[in-house]
Amino acid sequence: MPLRASALLVAVLLTACSSTPLPPWPSTPAARTTAPAPLPRVQQGTVVPTPLGQASQAQRQGAIASPLPPPAALVVQNEGPMAPPYGAAVAARFPDPAVAYSTPGLGPDRRAFTTNAELGQWLLSLAEPAPRGPTRAKLLHLGTSQRGEPIQGLLVTRAAGTEPANLDTSGRPTVVLVGQQHGDEPAGSEALLVISRELVQGLLEPLLDRINVVVVPRANPDGAAVGTRVTANGVDMNRDHLLLNTPEARALAKVVNDYRPILVVDAHEYTVVGRYLQKFNAIQRYDALLQYTTTANYPEFLTKASQEWYHQPMVAALKAQGLTSDWYYTTSTNPEDKRISMGGTQPDTGRNVNGLKNTVSLLIETRGVGIGRMHIQRRVHSQVTAIASALRSTAERAGNLEQVRSFVARDVSALACRDQAVIEAAATPTQRELDFLDPQTGADRPIRVDWNSSLTLRPTKTRARPCGYWLSASSTAAVERLRLLGLQVMRVAEPGSALADIYRETAREAGDRQDVIGTIAGGTGIVRVQVSPVRSAIDVPAGSFYVPLNQPRANLALAALEPDTQNSYFANHLIEELGNTARIMAPPALVFEETD
Repeated sequence: MPLRASALLVAVLLTACSSTPLPPWPSTPAARTTAPAPLPRVQQGTVVPTPLGQASQAQRQGAIASPLPPPAALVVQNEGPMAPPYGAAVAARFPDPAVAYSTPGLGPDRRAFTTNAELGQWLLSLAEPAPRGPTRAKLLHLGTSQRGEPIQGLLVTRAAGTEPANLDTSGRPTVVLVGQQHGDEPAGSEALLVISRELVQGLLEPLLDRINVVVVPRANPDGAAVGTRVTANGVDMNRDHLLLNTPEARALAKVVNDYRPILVVDAHEYTVVGRYLQKFNAIQRYDALLQYTTTANYPEFLTKASQEWYHQPMVAALKAQGLTSDWYYTTSTNPEDKRISMGGTQPDTGRNVNGLKNTVSLLIETRGVGIGRMHIQRRVHSQVTAIASALRSTAERAGNLEQVRSFVARDVSALACRDQAVIEAAATPTQRELDFLDPQTGADRPIRVDWNSSLTLRPTKTRARPCGYWLSASSTAAVERLRLLGLQVMRVAEPGSALADIYRETAREAGDRQDVIGTIAGGTGIVRVQVSPVRSAIDVPAGSFYVPLNQPRANLALAALEPDTQNSYFANHLIEELGNTARIMAPPALVFEETD
């Protein structure tokens, strides 16, 4: 009881700092290793449809239900048949769901998944008809891939119009759903085609009384066309959301900037055999692996919303469909390294970067990489179930979420010039028992593993939070990326001076960006430096730039501009010299150019 009372007092005190009341929280426990208890409260007047897999045949109206097709031959996308990577005993653990999903790529005689042309036609067919009642659907042209393929999306809303301003004035929060950042992970893309149809003319349409939805079924069309993880130039685009080197990552950044979602869902698939069979003589067991934002400086209240309003209901929704789930985890490509790690803590993935844009940001990974078309209906069903749960949670909590976001935006802005900021953080090493499958019998095989938990972050480097960052006039490449991240960057109009910490280099080495799997694909090598901040008065020339931290997305500036991290703009050559940036340690008296 004393712990509970203390937690409630903290919530009350935080609320008192804001004119917008925050929802009460039942507890503020220490780091969790399991899903938290559910919250019983649901906003009044919310219309929440039955989960898709539980709807009656009459309710489905033919939208997603059809006779189960005969099993399709196992194929890799756009390639010939391959031998199944495990036997019938393992396959029997993953029967098809009771409902069959129909998209171009899920036909029983298909050898390839939905092509990008078919995907575009699917979205166009949903957007073309005149509005049915209050629902509006608009085809979005978000960008172009490196090989000239369109990156398309669908906006579905009951706002008065389909422009971002209409959504802002509708009073409904927006959700962005993203699929297939990795081209060899097709289930998310196929599931989002189903979701888009259900939002326009099916079981999910009633949710539009509470939310707007933007669906981006395929973020990496070039990789999808050839069944490869990376983009056409070999970059892992899901490690490119801070640097924004690829047009594909830039397209997603623009979506988030334009529509300001309260929730971003990122649909992926994970490796089923491969390294796990090699290291543990075992096969992955779970239908879905889940994780929310776990990176330094993510606001506490958004972590709580992720835990209590999304993760637990999603686990329950999957369980109700007979689907298994756990926290997302992976293991390195080094065969001698048997550690298991949750999703990374670096501010480079969509999950973490979108979180630092003050959203709830969720990763849904279904079992799929390395098994071709095996269990594709079940994989899509897992994605549909989890994504529909996230949409329902947003509808149920629409008002609460907007209150939390309003508070967080002001709280992050108010931190400028005070307190400490975490520059780097790491997962916490521990151990746990993890269930795998025996490759011969298909039976559960629990294995004790070394487990790196991202639910509890260990700060490894902290510094006083500056008021902002100064950038030289030559730092235009960095300024462009910062603006693409949605940060305000001001250009200095008249010469001035400021109190700053400049960076004194103490060590340097060349290297590559790394994640928990290994070297990140598509990197060009980074500069790893060690620095010591030195307090100094600096001249601020006209034409140079200032990035204030009294803005809602300030934590993205910390991730990009502290030079001694592997994702920083200095390490990745977007800022060429340490002298081209400085930490401004007192509110500067500078004159800035007018901006629109």
